[in-house]
Amino acid sequence: MNMPSSKNGSVSDKGRKKAVKPTSPKKRKYRRKKKPGEVNLGAWTAVGCAVAVLIALVMIFHKCGEALDYETGAKVPQGEWRYGIDISHHNADGIVWDSIYVLIDKRGRTIRDHHLAKDIRPVSFVFIKATEGESMVDKDFKRNWRDAGMSGLRRGAYHFFRSSKDGKAQADLFIKTVGDLRFKDLPPVLDIETIHRGGSRKRLNEEALKWLNTIERHYGKKPIVYAGASFAKDYLSKEITDNYPLWIAHYEKEKPAFEGWTWWQFTDRAVVKGVPGLVDLSVIRR
Repeated sequence: MNMPSSKNGSVSDKGRKKAVKPTSPKKRKYRRKKKPGEVNLGAWTAVGCAVAVLIALVMIFHKCGEALDYETGAKVPQGEWRYGIDISHHNADGIVWDSIYVLIDKRGRTIRDHHLAKDIRPVSFVFIKATEGESMVDKDFKRNWRDAGMSGLRRGAYHFFRSSKDGKAQADLFIKTVGDLRFKDLPPVLDIETIHRGGSRKRLNEEALKWLNTIERHYGKKPIVYAGASFAKDYLSKEITDNYPLWIAHYEKEKPAFEGWTWWQFTDRAVVKGVPGLVDLSVIRR
């Protein structure tokens, strides 16, 4: 087909429209509106996962905390010992008398969980509170005394001494409460811990000797004297410390700072299998 020419012979672009490239219409985005009461499952799934993780962490920390509690029980002294406990109405109910053991972990501390125990030692003796002063009888003594005897443990009874009260009257109460001793029972114990109001060092030793002499005459064996290491040094007379078996309390030490002891109470915060809560733990010299 012939096209009109320009003066220079080229074809004129005037009047020619450029071709427009067709474009696809843009798609409009539609956001679906939530219906009333509709649940966002994705969000709730994320929340559920977070809660599950939190619960798992709490359980882990709880278990770790229990393990730490066991491991922070009292550390036992090094060496081969025979272990014993002392109890009173202050101890929680639920003692398993035929299954009392000292469980020791790898750090040398008492624990309750046998799965963590590196060493297991039986408890071979128990001292039980019987009386206090001139009139008080421990409310759990009869039961504890009976159950300890049935378990086969060597048992001993102790009296908490009131330094301002008459020593013989205190001894009479002990004898009336405890009664006869079996051949394998431990000697009676006089627990001397403080000078009470109205007392003095002189009177404490006088009344203590009254108790000790009365008990020795009645039972035919020397009683044991319990005291803290520093108290024994500062307040007990030589007539007592040189003539009676000593049960010395001294905590967190390699050995008691008092010579001539037979029993050593090395903690009041031991964890012992078969005894709820914390308990006093002692050893006896072999």
